[in-house]
Amino acid sequence: MLSECTMASPVGELTLVASEQGLRAILWAEERAGRVTLPERRGDPAHDVLAEAMRQLAEYFAGERRAFDLPLDPVGTEFQRAVWTGLNAIPYGETRSYAALAAAIGRPGASRAVGGANGRNPLSIVTPCHRVIGANGTLTGFAGGLAVKQWLLAHERGERALALT
Repeated sequence: MLSECTMASPVGELTLVASEQGLRAILWAEERAGRVTLPERRGDPAHDVLAEAMRQLAEYFAGERRAFDLPLDPVGTEFQRAVWTGLNAIPYGETRSYAALAAAIGRPGASRAVGGANGRNPLSIVTPCHRVIGANGTLTGFAGGLAVKQWLLAHERGERALALT
């Protein structure tokens, strides 16, 4: 059985989910049904992985952490996992287009499929899907909403992030 806890953050309440192997998911308060499929879980804020994830996320939001060092246990297809690994290679404060990410994982021309896998990323923020933008530089879909995506990118650029309502 998976363990979960919730934490308050500047971008809203987050639900963290962990297996015995690592962090499985970070879910948004307004999570779209079916985006991330998880089996039954129980509340357990003392779970070692969850406690460490909360600590590192708090450091990230405080501007004290630029990279996460957590055991991760996302569930997805081989292609999805390749995309998620590619996301982890995008440096803090930088962005990439879907096409650039597709090329980086050796699948040029698969930008649409990369977008689909990006949208199913179960580890928002830790696996930084917010760093992927449209080819023309516009902000495109994000499970936490475009205002949160804008906030996260501004935060990473060291800009004063706009208040979320």
